[in-house]
Amino acid sequence: MKVDVVLGLQWGDEGKGKVVDVLTPDYQVIARFQGGPNAGHSLHFADKVHVLRSIPSGIFRDNAINIIGNGVVLDPVMFSQEIAELEKLGVDVTAKIRIAKKAHLILPTHRMLDAASEAAKGKAKIGSTLKGIGPTYMDKTGRNGLRVGDILSPSFMERYERLKQKHTAMLAQFDFAYDIAEYEAQWFEGIETLRRFTIIEGEHEVNRLLGNGQAILAEGAQGSLLDIDYGTYPFVTSSNTVCAGACIGLGVAPNKIGEVFGIFKAYCTRVGSGPFPTELFDQTGQDLQRIGHEFGAVTGRERRCGWLDMVALKYSTMINGVTQLIMMKSDVLNTFPTIKVAVAYEIGGKRVTEFPYETNEEITPVYKEFEGWNCDINSVRRYEDFPRQFKEYVEFIEKETGVPVKIISVGPDREETIVR
Repeated sequence: MKVDVVLGLQWGDEGKGKVVDVLTPDYQVIARFQGGPNAGHSLHFADKVHVLRSIPSGIFRDNAINIIGNGVVLDPVMFSQEIAELEKLGVDVTAKIRIAKKAHLILPTHRMLDAASEAAKGKAKIGSTLKGIGPTYMDKTGRNGLRVGDILSPSFMERYERLKQKHTAMLAQFDFAYDIAEYEAQWFEGIETLRRFTIIEGEHEVNRLLGNGQAILAEGAQGSLLDIDYGTYPFVTSSNTVCAGACIGLGVAPNKIGEVFGIFKAYCTRVGSGPFPTELFDQTGQDLQRIGHEFGAVTGRERRCGWLDMVALKYSTMINGVTQLIMMKSDVLNTFPTIKVAVAYEIGGKRVTEFPYETNEEITPVYKEFEGWNCDINSVRRYEDFPRQFKEYVEFIEKETGVPVKIISVGPDREETIVR
């Protein structure tokens, strides 16, 4: 057996939650391999919307094991809130969720450091969600972090206080007022919630399940263009969001990776600061935002909108080794008479087709125009029944990337999904 991977190819918000929910009937194990509670994976079914932050998107599937892997950073407060919401729905969370010992904990002071650091940047803000994720990964690489497995140790409180004191000294360098007392009390309640769950040796468990013939789907958070190494640095997240991150975040060897499902929207969006070559500042951009309901599932922040960027999509497809493409929110483009795709960039008077080292305001996208389909495709359930213009759009993407578009989403519900 192999571990299949599903991840976003843009700047996040591609619709990973829905895709994982659609794919999960074929898998016994769903495993999150990186990221923290800044993720917001939305699942739409039974006329309800469920937003998952740290918990894998297989939680609503019967008999599925959901693993929070080593590469995840976990906030006990937000985890507890998420668990409480699921238990209200009657989900047997303790039977379905396993947590890797080596996943790192987000402390209350991590959140304060995040807020203080972002405030100090002024106009150079990177658009952090202020959930303490960056400082937690900094402590991880600095070899100072607290891990889930530490909550089982008799010296847990000593380790906590030592790290808290380190953070307090760091916060003294900022002109930033804070009070963590209330949140800290909730945090320790969250630690007790964590103790209710099966805490595992993540890498051993994943490889054992794999060896026993269990089908595993590794679920990424954020998007490839937010990868700490390969994204639009420094406007990136603090983890490896690309396929290679699944190996690190779960402890599986590269030769154990099977299918790589790459998810992208039929257009582009981005939340927060950072470069966005195809961003639209006109009525078309506003229409994309309105029709696509482009607001963050967790933060509520407006998403910036623009046309599909083929330069970036080909780049993400390459570095992830994508084997199957999945196009989301196709129906958002139903009413546009002309649809554009950036096929190159102009930088300093030169035409560039490879994603560059820096993506800034000096980039001018070079567009190819397509005739819009100008009809409602939400009710289509077979690829053959799509209008000619839509199929031309899909087949252009396939030709450019060299990868088949195997799944097409024409609406938020589970049923509004075409598998080719």
